Amino acid sequence: MPRAKLKTKKLAQRIDLNYFKRPHPFRRWRFLLSVCVPALAIIWLAWYGLTRNAHVYSSGKLSVSHAVLTEQCSSCHVKEAGAFSAKANDQACETCHDGPIHHTNQLFTPNCSSCHREHRGSLRLAATSDLSCTQCHANLRVAGSVTHFARNIDGFDSSHPEFAAVRAGNVDPGTIKLDHRVHLKKNLMGPNGVAVQLDCGDCHRPPASNEQWRFGDVPQPKASSVAQKQEPPSVNPARAYMSPVTYAQHCIACHGLQFDKRFAESAPHDTPTAVHAFVMLRFRQYIATHPAELRITNSDPNLPQKPFPISPRVLTPEQWVSERAAESEQLLWRKTCMQCHALSFPTNQPLPVVANSNITVRWFQHAVFNHDKHRLVKCEECHSAARTSQETSDVLLPGIRTCEQCHHTGSDGAEARCFECHAYHDWSKEKPAQGNFTLFQLTRRQPHEANAQTSVGK
Repeated sequence: MPRAKLKTKKLAQRIDLNYFKRPHPFRRWRFLLSVCVPALAIIWLAWYGLTRNAHVYSSGKLSVSHAVLTEQCSSCHVKEAGAFSAKANDQACETCHDGPIHHTNQLFTPNCSSCHREHRGSLRLAATSDLSCTQCHANLRVAGSVTHFARNIDGFDSSHPEFAAVRAGNVDPGTIKLDHRVHLKKNLMGPNGVAVQLDCGDCHRPPASNEQWRFGDVPQPKASSVAQKQEPPSVNPARAYMSPVTYAQHCIACHGLQFDKRFAESAPHDTPTAVHAFVMLRFRQYIATHPAELRITNSDPNLPQKPFPISPRVLTPEQWVSERAAESEQLLWRKTCMQCHALSFPTNQPLPVVANSNITVRWFQHAVFNHDKHRLVKCEECHSAARTSQETSDVLLPGIRTCEQCHHTGSDGAEARCFECHAYHDWSKEKPAQGNFTLFQLTRRQPHEANAQTSVGK
Protein backbone atom coordinates (compact mmCIF):
# COMPACT_ATOMS: atom_id res chain seq x y z
CA MET A 1 0.00 0.00 0.00
CA PRO A 2 1.31 3.47 -0.65
CA ARG A 3 2.60 5.25 2.45
CA ALA A 4 0.33 7.95 3.79
CA LYS A 5 1.76 11.42 3.33
CA LEU A 6 2.28 13.22 6.65
CA LYS A 7 1.24 16.78 7.15
CA THR A 8 3.72 19.51 8.07
CA LYS A 9 2.41 19.76 11.61
CA LYS A 10 2.96 16.06 12.19
CA LEU A 11 6.53 16.33 10.84
CA ALA A 12 7.34 19.28 13.11
CA GLN A 13 6.24 17.33 16.15
CA ARG A 14 8.93 14.74 15.45
CA ILE A 15 11.78 17.32 15.83
CA ASP A 16 13.52 17.35 19.19
CA LEU A 17 13.70 21.03 20.09
CA ASN A 18 16.13 20.39 22.98
CA TYR A 19 18.66 18.53 20.88
CA PHE A 20 21.26 21.32 20.88
CA LYS A 21 20.71 22.04 24.57
CA ARG A 22 21.83 18.62 25.68
CA PRO A 23 25.62 18.31 26.17
CA HIS A 24 27.66 16.43 23.53
CA PRO A 25 31.44 15.71 23.34
CA PHE A 26 31.74 16.97 19.79
CA ARG A 27 30.06 20.30 20.53
CA ARG A 28 32.16 20.72 23.68
CA TRP A 29 35.44 20.23 21.80
CA ARG A 30 34.30 22.47 19.00
CA PHE A 31 33.61 25.25 21.48
CA LEU A 32 36.95 24.77 23.24
CA LEU A 33 38.89 24.77 19.97
CA SER A 34 37.10 27.82 18.60
CA VAL A 35 38.03 29.79 21.74
CA CYS A 36 41.41 28.34 22.70
CA VAL A 37 43.12 28.28 19.27
CA PRO A 38 42.59 31.99 18.54
CA ALA A 39 43.57 32.77 22.13
CA LEU A 40 46.78 30.79 21.77
CA ALA A 41 47.51 32.49 18.46
CA ILE A 42 47.07 35.92 20.03
CA ILE A 43 49.30 34.96 22.97
CA TRP A 44 51.90 33.55 20.56
CA LEU A 45 51.98 36.74 18.49
CA ALA A 46 52.04 38.89 21.63
CA TRP A 47 55.02 36.95 22.94
CA TYR A 48 56.99 37.51 19.72
CA GLY A 49 56.02 41.16 19.85
CA LEU A 50 57.16 41.62 23.46
CA THR A 51 60.48 39.87 22.77
CA ARG A 52 60.93 41.93 19.56
CA ASN A 53 61.38 38.76 17.54
CA ALA A 54 60.01 39.21 14.01
CA HIS A 55 61.04 35.76 12.81
CA VAL A 56 57.42 34.63 12.80
CA TYR A 57 56.66 37.12 10.03
CA SER A 58 59.51 35.94 7.79
CA SER A 59 58.53 34.55 4.41
CA GLY A 60 61.61 32.31 4.14
CA LYS A 61 65.30 31.91 4.82
CA LEU A 62 67.72 34.69 3.97
CA SER A 63 70.53 34.34 1.46
CA VAL A 64 73.97 33.31 2.65
CA SER A 65 75.31 36.86 2.48
CA HIS A 66 72.48 38.16 4.69
CA ALA A 67 72.10 35.17 7.01
CA VAL A 68 73.67 37.10 9.87
CA LEU A 69 70.67 39.48 9.74
CA THR A 70 68.12 36.72 10.36
CA GLU A 71 67.20 38.16 13.76
CA GLN A 72 67.53 41.77 12.65
CA CYS A 73 64.49 42.31 10.44
CA SER A 74 64.45 46.04 11.20
CA SER A 75 67.83 46.47 9.53
CA CYS A 76 66.15 45.99 6.14
CA HIS A 77 62.44 46.47 6.84
CA VAL A 78 62.16 50.10 7.86
CA LYS A 79 58.86 51.22 9.40
CA GLU A 80 57.44 54.27 7.69
CA ALA A 81 55.11 56.76 9.33
CA GLY A 82 51.47 56.17 8.47
CA ALA A 83 52.10 52.73 6.99
CA PHE A 84 51.10 49.43 8.54
CA SER A 85 53.72 47.25 6.82
CA ALA A 86 57.48 47.74 6.94
CA LYS A 87 58.93 47.04 3.51
CA ALA A 88 62.59 46.74 2.61
CA ASN A 89 63.57 50.04 1.06
CA ASP A 90 66.61 51.34 -0.80
CA GLN A 91 67.70 53.49 2.13
CA ALA A 92 68.15 50.39 4.26
CA CYS A 93 70.19 48.67 1.54
CA GLU A 94 72.44 51.68 1.05
CA THR A 95 73.35 51.60 4.73
CA CYS A 96 75.71 48.74 3.91
CA HIS A 97 75.87 48.80 0.11
CA ASP A 98 76.45 51.48 -2.43
CA GLY A 99 74.74 50.50 -5.66
CA PRO A 100 75.50 53.14 -8.32
CA ILE A 101 73.02 53.36 -11.15
CA HIS A 102 73.41 51.83 -14.60
CA HIS A 103 73.38 54.90 -16.84
CA THR A 104 72.88 58.53 -15.93
CA ASN A 105 70.30 59.00 -18.70
CA GLN A 106 68.08 56.06 -17.73
CA LEU A 107 64.41 56.89 -17.26
CA PHE A 108 63.68 54.32 -14.60
CA THR A 109 65.67 53.20 -11.56
CA PRO A 110 64.31 49.99 -10.02
CA ASN A 111 64.16 49.40 -6.28
CA CYS A 112 66.89 47.18 -4.86
CA SER A 113 64.41 44.57 -3.66
CA SER A 114 62.65 44.36 -7.02
CA CYS A 115 65.79 42.84 -8.58
CA HIS A 116 67.48 41.25 -5.57
CA ARG A 117 64.72 39.08 -4.09
CA GLU A 118 65.38 37.91 -0.54
CA HIS A 119 63.84 35.13 1.60
CA ARG A 120 64.31 32.50 -1.08
CA GLY A 121 66.99 30.49 0.70
CA SER A 122 70.72 30.31 0.03
CA LEU A 123 70.64 31.74 -3.49
CA ARG A 124 72.88 34.37 -5.03
CA LEU A 125 71.21 37.75 -4.82
CA ALA A 126 72.99 38.73 -8.02
CA ALA A 127 71.10 35.95 -9.85
CA THR A 128 68.33 38.26 -10.92
CA SER A 129 65.52 37.31 -13.27
CA ASP A 130 65.52 38.48 -16.88
CA LEU A 131 62.37 40.46 -16.15
CA SER A 132 64.48 42.84 -14.05
CA CYS A 133 66.45 43.73 -17.19
CA THR A 134 63.80 43.45 -19.87
CA GLN A 135 61.45 45.84 -18.08
CA CYS A 136 63.68 48.47 -19.68
CA HIS A 137 65.60 46.70 -22.45
CA ALA A 138 62.56 45.15 -24.14
CA ASN A 139 61.68 48.72 -25.18
CA LEU A 140 64.72 50.81 -24.32
CA ARG A 141 64.31 54.54 -23.99
CA VAL A 142 66.68 57.12 -22.53
CA ALA A 143 66.46 60.73 -21.47
CA GLY A 144 67.95 63.55 -23.50
CA SER A 145 69.97 61.51 -26.02
CA VAL A 146 69.89 58.65 -28.49
CA THR A 147 70.97 55.24 -27.23
CA HIS A 148 73.69 53.33 -29.06
CA PHE A 149 72.53 49.97 -27.70
CA ALA A 150 69.97 47.54 -29.07
CA ARG A 151 66.50 48.75 -28.14
CA ASN A 152 64.48 45.52 -28.02
CA ILE A 153 66.01 42.55 -26.16
CA ASP A 154 63.89 40.09 -24.20
CA GLY A 155 66.31 37.17 -23.89
CA PHE A 156 69.78 35.91 -24.79
CA ASP A 157 68.78 33.12 -27.15
CA SER A 158 65.75 34.91 -28.60
CA SER A 159 66.38 38.54 -29.54
CA HIS A 160 69.95 39.31 -28.44
CA PRO A 161 71.92 40.94 -31.31
CA GLU A 162 75.25 39.70 -32.57
CA PHE A 163 78.25 40.82 -30.51
CA ALA A 164 79.45 44.23 -31.67
CA ALA A 165 83.07 43.14 -32.04
CA VAL A 166 82.30 40.50 -34.66
CA ARG A 167 79.68 42.35 -36.69
CA ALA A 168 80.35 42.98 -40.36
CA GLY A 169 82.81 45.80 -40.98
CA ASN A 170 84.58 45.61 -37.60
CA VAL A 171 88.31 44.89 -37.66
CA ASP A 172 91.06 44.44 -35.12
CA PRO A 173 92.58 47.91 -34.51
CA GLY A 174 95.99 46.44 -33.67
CA THR A 175 98.94 47.41 -35.86
CA ILE A 176 101.27 44.52 -34.98
CA LYS A 177 101.77 42.34 -38.08
CA LEU A 178 100.89 38.86 -36.84
CA ASP A 179 100.12 35.83 -38.98
CA HIS A 180 98.42 33.23 -36.79
CA ARG A 181 98.59 30.61 -39.53
CA VAL A 182 102.38 30.84 -39.74
CA HIS A 183 102.84 30.69 -35.99
CA LEU A 184 100.60 27.62 -35.64
CA LYS A 185 102.00 25.59 -38.52
CA LYS A 186 103.91 22.36 -37.91
CA ASN A 187 107.71 22.28 -37.73
CA LEU A 188 108.01 26.02 -37.12
CA MET A 189 111.60 27.05 -36.54
CA GLY A 190 111.90 27.89 -32.86
CA PRO A 191 114.69 28.97 -30.52
CA ASN A 192 118.17 27.54 -31.25
CA GLY A 193 117.03 26.28 -34.65
CA VAL A 194 114.79 23.53 -33.23
CA ALA A 195 111.46 22.79 -34.91
CA VAL A 196 108.48 23.38 -32.59
CA GLN A 197 104.67 23.20 -32.68
CA LEU A 198 103.15 26.23 -30.98
CA ASP A 199 99.81 26.06 -29.21
CA CYS A 200 97.41 28.85 -28.13
CA GLY A 201 98.60 28.60 -24.53
CA ASP A 202 102.18 29.41 -25.54
CA CYS A 203 101.17 33.04 -26.04
CA HIS A 204 97.72 33.51 -24.48
CA ARG A 205 97.43 33.04 -20.71
CA PRO A 206 95.75 34.89 -17.85
CA PRO A 207 97.94 36.97 -15.51
CA ALA A 208 97.50 34.55 -12.58
CA SER A 209 98.62 31.49 -14.55
CA ASN A 210 101.48 29.66 -12.82
CA GLU A 211 102.22 27.15 -15.58
CA GLN A 212 105.76 26.91 -16.90
CA TRP A 213 106.36 28.75 -20.18
CA ARG A 214 107.97 26.76 -22.98
CA PHE A 215 109.41 29.73 -24.87
CA GLY A 216 109.02 32.62 -22.46
CA ASP A 217 109.72 33.61 -18.92
CA VAL A 218 107.41 35.11 -16.31
CA PRO A 219 108.89 37.33 -13.56
CA GLN A 220 108.53 35.75 -10.14
CA PRO A 221 105.76 37.40 -8.10
CA LYS A 222 106.66 39.35 -5.02
CA ALA A 223 105.95 37.94 -1.59
CA SER A 224 103.01 40.29 -1.08
CA SER A 225 101.28 39.16 -4.27
CA VAL A 226 101.77 35.47 -3.48
CA ALA A 227 99.49 35.76 -0.46
CA GLN A 228 96.83 37.41 -2.59
CA LYS A 229 96.77 34.45 -4.98
CA GLN A 230 95.82 31.95 -2.27
CA GLU A 231 92.20 31.86 -3.33
CA PRO A 232 90.07 29.50 -5.44
CA PRO A 233 90.62 30.00 -9.17
CA SER A 234 86.88 30.43 -9.72
CA VAL A 235 86.87 33.70 -7.74
CA ASN A 236 90.26 35.01 -8.84
CA PRO A 237 89.67 37.84 -11.34
CA ALA A 238 93.26 37.57 -12.53
CA ARG A 239 92.35 34.25 -14.19
CA ALA A 240 89.38 35.58 -16.15
CA TYR A 241 91.00 37.46 -19.04
CA MET A 242 94.08 36.79 -21.13
CA SER A 243 97.12 39.02 -20.72
CA PRO A 244 98.13 41.10 -23.75
CA VAL A 245 100.98 39.54 -25.72
CA THR A 246 104.27 41.33 -25.06
CA TYR A 247 107.59 41.10 -26.83
CA ALA A 248 109.65 40.59 -23.67
CA GLN A 249 107.49 37.72 -22.47
CA HIS A 250 106.31 35.94 -25.60
CA CYS A 251 108.39 36.94 -28.66
CA ILE A 252 111.99 37.49 -27.65
CA ALA A 253 112.88 33.79 -27.56
CA CYS A 254 112.39 33.50 -31.33
CA HIS A 255 112.58 37.09 -32.57
CA GLY A 256 115.84 38.63 -31.40
CA LEU A 257 116.98 42.19 -32.06
CA GLN A 258 120.63 41.58 -32.99
CA PHE A 259 122.10 44.61 -34.70
CA ASP A 260 125.80 43.79 -35.23
CA LYS A 261 127.92 40.65 -35.26
CA ARG A 262 130.36 42.24 -32.82
CA PHE A 263 127.77 41.96 -30.00
CA ALA A 264 125.95 38.92 -28.69
CA GLU A 265 123.33 41.04 -26.95
CA SER A 266 120.23 42.44 -28.63
CA ALA A 267 118.98 45.98 -28.88
CA PRO A 268 116.26 46.90 -26.36
CA HIS A 269 112.64 46.64 -27.42
CA ASP A 270 111.94 50.31 -26.87
CA THR A 271 111.34 53.59 -28.69
CA PRO A 272 113.60 54.53 -31.63
CA THR A 273 115.22 57.19 -29.45
CA ALA A 274 116.12 54.63 -26.77
CA VAL A 275 117.34 52.13 -29.38
CA HIS A 276 119.52 54.78 -31.05
CA ALA A 277 121.05 55.80 -27.72
CA PHE A 278 121.78 52.16 -26.85
CA VAL A 279 123.40 51.39 -30.22
CA MET A 280 125.58 54.52 -30.08
CA LEU A 281 126.68 53.71 -26.53
CA ARG A 282 127.63 50.12 -27.35
CA PHE A 283 129.70 51.18 -30.38
CA ARG A 284 131.46 53.89 -28.38
CA GLN A 285 132.35 51.37 -25.70
CA TYR A 286 133.55 48.92 -28.32
CA ILE A 287 135.80 51.26 -30.30
CA ALA A 288 137.40 52.52 -27.09
CA THR A 289 138.82 49.03 -26.56
CA HIS A 290 139.42 48.23 -30.27
CA PRO A 291 141.15 51.34 -31.74
CA ALA A 292 142.68 49.28 -34.58
CA GLU A 293 139.30 49.18 -36.31
CA LEU A 294 139.49 52.92 -36.93
CA ARG A 295 141.69 52.07 -39.95
CA ILE A 296 139.35 50.85 -42.66
CA THR A 297 140.52 49.22 -45.90
CA ASN A 298 138.20 49.69 -48.86
CA SER A 299 137.32 46.62 -50.89
CA ASP A 300 134.73 45.71 -53.48
CA PRO A 301 132.56 42.91 -52.13
CA ASN A 302 130.99 42.40 -55.59
CA LEU A 303 134.34 41.47 -57.16
CA PRO A 304 136.16 39.33 -54.63
CA GLN A 305 138.61 37.80 -57.18
CA LYS A 306 139.62 41.02 -58.89
CA PRO A 307 142.57 42.98 -57.46
CA PHE A 308 141.38 46.21 -55.96
CA PRO A 309 143.64 49.13 -55.11
CA ILE A 310 144.02 49.55 -51.41
CA SER A 311 142.99 52.99 -50.16
CA PRO A 312 142.70 52.78 -46.40
CA ARG A 313 140.79 55.36 -44.42
CA VAL A 314 141.50 56.39 -40.87
CA LEU A 315 138.37 57.54 -39.06
CA THR A 316 137.91 59.39 -35.87
CA PRO A 317 136.11 57.40 -33.13
CA GLU A 318 132.97 59.47 -33.56
CA GLN A 319 132.98 58.97 -37.36
CA TRP A 320 133.41 55.24 -36.92
CA VAL A 321 130.57 55.10 -34.37
CA SER A 322 128.25 57.11 -36.63
CA GLU A 323 128.87 54.89 -39.68
CA ARG A 324 128.50 51.63 -37.77
CA ALA A 325 125.38 52.85 -35.97
CA ALA A 326 123.79 53.98 -39.25
CA GLU A 327 124.39 50.54 -40.80
CA SER A 328 122.97 48.72 -37.76
CA GLU A 329 119.93 50.95 -37.52
CA GLN A 330 119.15 50.47 -41.18
CA LEU A 331 119.06 46.74 -40.49
CA LEU A 332 116.83 47.24 -37.46
CA TRP A 333 114.40 49.76 -38.92
CA ARG A 334 114.03 48.40 -42.45
CA LYS A 335 114.05 44.66 -41.70
CA THR A 336 113.87 43.54 -38.09
CA CYS A 337 111.41 46.06 -36.66
CA MET A 338 109.26 46.25 -39.79
CA GLN A 339 108.54 42.54 -39.57
CA CYS A 340 106.07 43.34 -36.80
CA HIS A 341 105.68 47.12 -36.51
CA ALA A 342 104.31 49.77 -38.83
CA LEU A 343 107.07 52.39 -39.28
CA SER A 344 107.06 55.71 -41.10
CA PHE A 345 110.12 57.77 -42.03
CA PRO A 346 109.40 61.51 -41.98
CA THR A 347 111.85 63.49 -44.10
CA ASN A 348 112.50 66.05 -41.40
CA GLN A 349 113.28 63.54 -38.64
CA PRO A 350 116.42 61.40 -38.24
CA LEU A 351 114.55 58.50 -36.61
CA PRO A 352 111.44 56.63 -37.73
CA VAL A 353 108.05 56.86 -36.07
CA VAL A 354 106.54 53.61 -34.79
CA ALA A 355 102.75 53.32 -34.86
CA ASN A 356 101.04 52.52 -31.56
CA SER A 357 100.40 48.80 -31.14
CA ASN A 358 96.72 49.31 -30.20
CA ILE A 359 96.43 45.80 -28.77
CA THR A 360 92.92 45.35 -27.42
CA VAL A 361 93.10 44.27 -23.80
CA ARG A 362 89.37 43.57 -23.39
CA TRP A 363 87.01 43.20 -26.30
CA PHE A 364 83.62 43.01 -24.58
CA GLN A 365 83.48 46.29 -22.67
CA HIS A 366 79.84 45.89 -21.61
CA ALA A 367 79.96 42.24 -20.61
CA VAL A 368 82.02 39.95 -18.40
CA PHE A 369 83.69 36.71 -19.42
CA ASN A 370 85.83 34.20 -17.57
CA HIS A 371 88.26 32.04 -19.56
CA ASP A 372 89.06 30.01 -16.48
CA LYS A 373 85.48 28.75 -16.22
CA HIS A 374 85.59 27.68 -19.88
CA ARG A 375 88.88 25.79 -19.74
CA LEU A 376 86.99 22.51 -20.31
CA VAL A 377 86.57 23.54 -23.96
CA LYS A 378 89.38 23.59 -26.52
CA CYS A 379 90.48 27.08 -27.54
CA GLU A 380 89.70 26.45 -31.21
CA GLU A 381 86.08 25.57 -30.45
CA CYS A 382 85.47 29.27 -29.84
CA HIS A 383 88.38 30.82 -31.77
CA SER A 384 87.86 28.63 -34.82
CA ALA A 385 89.56 30.91 -37.35
CA ALA A 386 92.88 31.16 -35.49
CA ARG A 387 94.71 28.48 -37.51
CA THR A 388 93.80 30.02 -40.86
CA SER A 389 94.04 33.74 -40.04
CA GLN A 390 96.76 35.64 -41.93
CA GLU A 391 95.81 39.25 -41.28
CA THR A 392 96.17 41.35 -38.15
CA SER A 393 92.76 42.89 -38.86
CA ASP A 394 90.97 39.55 -38.40
CA VAL A 395 88.75 39.50 -35.30
CA LEU A 396 89.12 35.96 -33.95
CA LEU A 397 86.34 36.12 -31.36
CA PRO A 398 83.37 33.75 -31.23
CA GLY A 399 79.95 34.95 -32.33
CA ILE A 400 76.73 34.64 -30.41
CA ARG A 401 75.82 31.39 -32.17
CA THR A 402 78.89 29.74 -30.63
CA CYS A 403 77.83 30.79 -27.14
CA GLU A 404 74.24 29.67 -27.70
CA GLN A 405 75.37 26.08 -28.24
CA CYS A 406 75.85 25.84 -24.46
CA HIS A 407 74.05 28.87 -23.05
CA HIS A 408 70.35 28.57 -23.80
CA THR A 409 67.07 28.10 -22.01
CA GLY A 410 66.00 24.61 -21.06
CA SER A 411 67.14 21.87 -18.72
CA ASP A 412 70.13 20.96 -20.93
CA GLY A 413 71.51 24.48 -21.22
CA ALA A 414 74.05 26.43 -19.20
CA GLU A 415 72.99 29.64 -17.45
CA ALA A 416 71.63 32.06 -20.07
CA ARG A 417 70.03 34.81 -17.99
CA CYS A 418 71.23 38.39 -18.39
CA PHE A 419 73.22 38.50 -15.14
CA GLU A 420 75.57 35.78 -16.39
CA CYS A 421 77.33 38.27 -18.67
CA HIS A 422 76.04 41.70 -17.68
CA ALA A 423 76.11 43.77 -14.50
CA TYR A 424 73.62 46.53 -13.80
CA HIS A 425 75.57 48.73 -11.39
CA ASP A 426 78.40 50.94 -12.60
CA TRP A 427 80.96 50.01 -9.96
CA SER A 428 83.43 52.63 -11.17
CA LYS A 429 81.18 55.10 -9.33
CA GLU A 430 81.00 53.09 -6.11
CA LYS A 431 81.25 54.98 -2.84
CA PRO A 432 82.54 53.51 0.43
CA ALA A 433 79.85 52.37 2.88
CA GLN A 434 80.12 52.89 6.63
CA GLY A 435 79.16 49.97 8.90
CA ASN A 436 76.66 50.74 11.68
CA PHE A 437 76.18 47.39 13.43
CA THR A 438 77.86 45.95 16.49
CA LEU A 439 78.56 42.24 16.87
CA PHE A 440 75.97 42.03 19.65
CA GLN A 441 73.30 43.52 17.40
CA LEU A 442 73.99 40.92 14.75
CA THR A 443 74.50 37.84 16.91
CA ARG A 444 72.79 38.69 20.23
CA ARG A 445 75.99 37.52 21.90
CA GLN A 446 78.57 39.49 23.82
CA PRO A 447 82.14 39.20 22.49
CA HIS A 448 83.34 37.48 25.68
CA GLU A 449 80.67 34.78 25.19
CA ALA A 450 81.99 33.96 21.73
CA ASN A 451 85.56 33.83 23.05
CA ALA A 452 84.49 31.52 25.88
CA GLN A 453 82.84 29.09 23.47
CA THR A 454 85.90 29.14 21.26
CA SER A 455 88.12 28.26 24.20
CA VAL A 456 85.82 25.36 25.19
CA GLY A 457 85.91 24.02 21.64
CA LYS A 458 89.70 23.92 21.75
